[in-house]
Amino acid sequence: MSKTRAESPGWSRRSLVRSLTQIHGNTTRLILIAAAAGLFSAVAGVGGGVVIVPLLMALLGVDARVATATSLAAIAAIAIWGVAAYGVLGDVNWVYAALVGVPALVGVTAGVRLRQHLSPVHIARVFAGVLVVAAVLLLVLR
Repeated sequence: MSKTRAESPGWSRRSLVRSLTQIHGNTTRLILIAAAAGLFSAVAGVGGGVVIVPLLMALLGVDARVATATSLAAIAAIAIWGVAAYGVLGDVNWVYAALVGVPALVGVTAGVRLRQHLSPVHIARVFAGVLVVAAVLLLVLR
């Protein structure tokens, strides 16, 4: 079942009840998606776009826009926990984190605006293209 933007969960009481009802039937799948995202996030620094978005779309039929926004919300919790765990180990380069993180906020803002003008098909194609380029770069540059 695909969701349109109008059907995506928002902040109203009605949409919260609808979301909780939908979650009830998909709890196991959501837990597996979350576990995979957490594992890949800790091991390879990826989880949201690479794991959560495709699995939400494939296993639950969630619209690409809703899957992306949901993934970003989940990543916030995953990232905080991961930073704390790696921070305790002394593995975080805080200067690099700031130099990458702060400008990325501008990119997120631009991406959210751009995304409103793209169809789910275009979004999926761009996403797949980025994954292919990233995979080739990882294989060639290593």
